[in-house]
Amino acid sequence: MIRVLLADDHALFRQGMKSLLESEGDIRVIGEAADGREAIRYAAETRPDLILMDIQMPEVDGVKACQSILEIDPAAKVIIITMYRQDSYVFEAVKAGARGYVLKDADAAALLKAIRRVADGEALLEGDLAQSVLDDFRHKRETLPSGKHHDLNERETTILRLLAQGSSNQDIAMQLDISEKTVRNRLSEIFAKLQLNNRTQAALFAIREGIARLE
Repeated sequence: MIRVLLADDHALFRQGMKSLLESEGDIRVIGEAADGREAIRYAAETRPDLILMDIQMPEVDGVKACQSILEIDPAAKVIIITMYRQDSYVFEAVKAGARGYVLKDADAAALLKAIRRVADGEALLEGDLAQSVLDDFRHKRETLPSGKHHDLNERETTILRLLAQGSSNQDIAMQLDISEKTVRNRLSEIFAKLQLNNRTQAALFAIREGIARLE
């Protein structure tokens, strides 16, 4: 069961979204937030599997709420809901660790597919958005030596490559014949070595360093 927190300041939108999601047998809405402040509080209290976060909300906007939630729980999975594909707020949210975005006018099948992908550990980074974040990431880290991968060993490099290719922790564990707990521990060590905060930054680092390719 995928436990979802809805954060949007429009009650009718939340109601419609909840009806859609709960018509699926594997998704349950465990909470609703009308603004970013409520979203932060509910996320901390309920630890949902996934958060659908509107960008434009009163009190605290979606970007700041996303940042705060990920500071509390770095493993939180946030999907941004937006009206516009080229929204600068989406860019900032993804840099903060959101797993990607869906458009408010997306059809039901696309939304449900996005939710299941992210719940399974993937990211929703399309070409333009991924490249923009990568360019920003490259600019901030351009003083770091390239090609040495900061002393990652062979197993860590393989895990980082699989992560960048969209594999979930479960997928990585199966491919490498190790436990999911071991994958989580190795990822924590990788993040610490590379001075990264989340999976999105790790995936982009892997692309920048040539460990993985951006298809």
